[in-house]
Amino acid sequence: MTRLGFATALLLGGLASSRPGAALEPYAVVGDAIPKALGARVGDVARGQAILRDRERGNCLICHQGADPAEPFQGAIGPPLAGIGARLDAGQIRLRLVDSSRLNPETVMPPYYRTEGLHDVGPVYRGKPALSEQEIEDVVAYLATLKTF
Repeated sequence: MTRLGFATALLLGGLASSRPGAALEPYAVVGDAIPKALGARVGDVARGQAILRDRERGNCLICHQGADPAEPFQGAIGPPLAGIGARLDAGQIRLRLVDSSRLNPETVMPPYYRTEGLHDVGPVYRGKPALSEQEIEDVVAYLATLKTF
């Protein structure tokens, strides 16, 4: 199993959207970003923070150091999240959440809004994005607020 396959299987195990078989909202990639919100949704910062910290849905802290050093068991595989809102704009953050492999085919970060071409995904989770459009926008809203390092 490849690193990406392992990471995808590990992270998608508890992350499936509650919308079985729902079609994904179309989006346009422009450069290194998805400039427009998925489905024209508005993200909620508090919900985004909760998703990021949730060890079953977002599970971001398995690979990333979060903005709160008191949060237990944070990862060091991905870049730290502190200051991400100063390094990247919302559209750049959105693309990395939707499908980071569009920027780096060797990434171990799972695609949170892609259903095709995944490996080792449990049958109950197949055909479902890891996060819904609203959840993606909530996490984008939260991460965009992280301006300090």
